[in-house]
Amino acid sequence: MNTLEEGTVAEVDFEKIRRAAKSPQGLIPVVLQHADTLDVLFVGYANELALRETLTSGRAVLWSASRDELWRKGATSGDELEMVDVRVNCEQNALLYLVRPDPGGVCHTTDAEGATRTTCFYRRMTGPSSLEFISGFAPVA
Repeated sequence: MNTLEEGTVAEVDFEKIRRAAKSPQGLIPVVLQHADTLDVLFVGYANELALRETLTSGRAVLWSASRDELWRKGATSGDELEMVDVRVNCEQNALLYLVRPDPGGVCHTTDAEGATRTTCFYRRMTGPSSLEFISGFAPVA
């Protein structure tokens, strides 16, 4: 079991933005939201190439700050995200991708039945160092 992804101890990574900022790529955050349910699916990053690929392909394309490479969501998992709309915030330093999951999974983690979770936000904070799973997103047994 990966305790970071399946545990109940909060280990919030406050250094992620600092590491992403050291990337040779110019990056901005991207919030990915389900176009129909309005659930927030996950947060990623885009550079100019990822945004161009997203707009051209009609599929969510991001920049992997940890791997420092273009990330075509679903290329390995099969869980693609169909683009519905791309929005930019008032200061033009963040994007919102409104998407439809195809076939339905989003996160790289799985639930107790082994199905890809439909969002990466499957736990809630119950204190400064503790988490609990949200109903319907049980950990893998």
